[in-house]
Amino acid sequence: MTSAHRLDRPMTETFQETASSTYWKAVWRHFQKKPLAVAGLWVTALLIVVAVLAPVLANNRPIVASFGGSLVFPVFDSSARPPRGAWKDLRNPHLFMWQRDPAGPGTWALWPPVPYSPTEYDLLENLSPPSRTHWFGTDDRGRDVLSRMIHGARISLSVGFVAVGIAVVIGIALGGLAGYFGGWVDAVISRLIEIMLTIPTFFLIIAIIAFLPPSIYNIMVVIGLTGWTGVARFVRAEFFKLRNLDFVQATAALGASHLRIIFVHMLPNAMAPVLVSAVFGIAGAILTESSLSFLGFGVPPPTPSWGDILSQSRDYIEFAWWLTTFPGLAIFLSITAYNLVGEGLRDAMDPKLFEG
Repeated sequence: MTSAHRLDRPMTETFQETASSTYWKAVWRHFQKKPLAVAGLWVTALLIVVAVLAPVLANNRPIVASFGGSLVFPVFDSSARPPRGAWKDLRNPHLFMWQRDPAGPGTWALWPPVPYSPTEYDLLENLSPPSRTHWFGTDDRGRDVLSRMIHGARISLSVGFVAVGIAVVIGIALGGLAGYFGGWVDAVISRLIEIMLTIPTFFLIIAIIAFLPPSIYNIMVVIGLTGWTGVARFVRAEFFKLRNLDFVQATAALGASHLRIIFVHMLPNAMAPVLVSAVFGIAGAILTESSLSFLGFGVPPPTPSWGDILSQSRDYIEFAWWLTTFPGLAIFLSITAYNLVGEGLRDAMDPKLFEG
């Protein structure tokens, strides 16, 4: 590092970056010592991969096809059409990954592992049990349950991440202001937090959703706007501890602005509990979205979601066991995985582990 670079960068910032890097390495080392937390991390990573690759994993259009040597990518190009008929006419559900068209040499199609769209109806196959053709069976409209669950993972995780993102931004802003300035600012924000905590969150969400048009974006925003109190309380408490420390006082004495002190010096040191709260919040948001969909207030049809699939099982629970089992397991595993990761992070970030 050159002397000019050292002059441009205060020593306190360089020290904080080094300490932060060492701290997170230590957190990761302690996190790896918890097998359940690591297993939960792998499950959450798998769910994210499934959600991102949903169109490639489950679709009634080939991933790539060749007709006379010309390649097309129907999954990504909705305008791509076969020379004759429709894509479903070329599909053989017993040959999932590779299908040759008898039209002639050089003609083939590479199909997704689940060659069904989540909105594709087949009334002749309604309520079919799990089989080689439909691995997780079909629902009352003949739609493939596995395809709907794969695409439903995208909905559940999107709601979880976006809603928690909104809640974290609001919580950091209000909690940071309350903890940094104190006084009447803290009193007003603390009373607002207490008011929000006295209202049953789930019933508040239902009441708001009932007056809004059905939309996944409305669900994300409402869950985010009602779920920020936990983050705000954590940030407020951390800021109260940090504002009297020497490095904050020294930065203020050097004439740094309030925004610089809050966002550059204090907030990075207060993010550990926020991260833990956010992981738990994702699990809560997924459960809330599934509950709303189960009650009919969630994502509007025909968009698939785990709660909607589970809701369909109420009329067929006596014989269509797959409509209850598979979405129920998906909700249970995803929420459990996020909670295990959150508990692992909480324990790994325990200051007692770094004493001495």
